[in-house]
Amino acid sequence: MKHSFLNKPYPVITGIFAGQTPAELIAEARHSEFEGAHGVAVDLFDLKPEFRNHDALKSVIDAVNLPFMFFFYRNDKWHDSSDEERQEILLTAADAGAAMIDVMGDLYDPSPMEITHNPDAVSKQKRLIDKIHAKGAEVVMSSHMSLIARTTEQVIEHMLEVESRGPDVVKIVTGVNTAEELAEAFRTTMALKRELKIPFIHLCNGKFSRPHRFMGPALGVSIFFAVPRYEPRYGMHQPTIRAMKAVLDNIHWNINDVI
Repeated sequence: MKHSFLNKPYPVITGIFAGQTPAELIAEARHSEFEGAHGVAVDLFDLKPEFRNHDALKSVIDAVNLPFMFFFYRNDKWHDSSDEERQEILLTAADAGAAMIDVMGDLYDPSPMEITHNPDAVSKQKRLIDKIHAKGAEVVMSSHMSLIARTTEQVIEHMLEVESRGPDVVKIVTGVNTAEELAEAFRTTMALKRELKIPFIHLCNGKFSRPHRFMGPALGVSIFFAVPRYEPRYGMHQPTIRAMKAVLDNIHWNINDVI
């Protein structure tokens, strides 16, 4: 049976990392598994071009007994790659056995708040989602506005629109830099739990993001990310898998148990 992010008890703690070679990615995947992750997410931006192929990606996917998510945004370290070129690499990952592929909300039409309303771009996104599904992989559609705070109503409108395009999971990342914005983020997560028909990922960055990162999974976030270890090349902002697991193992409360 193929690994999946959708057949696990929620929330799914997911080790997130990047690397330049398959050996580096395998090491991080195995470290994530050892630390207790239920899945892994690989950012392909730094993978050297000679390893962006089926065999190299399959060697990474086969290295651990966990579902793999792959994403590749507009930050390619090695080339000025187009949206179409990056999707071909992600489709190769799906062919190699990836469980989930990340499709950007403004794919084919870079737009504010990372969501396009261009009918042609939306149509292409839907066809891509169908193609990914035909390869046996799941789809998360994502939007990042990491420095911008959004109200609950704005996030719900955004996520319902993304949900309508046919992904299996929807994701949004916003900013929280004040106590008021943090309170609104908590309200937003619980509202998304009520309003969406599919699993969701609601994450925050900013000065007040850490409490939401730790509490979000208990409030309805289905998949969340943590680093297996701190790697200077890729930043040190996310909580570690060990820290997230310690909180979730000891909080003894989840919104799914009370609604």
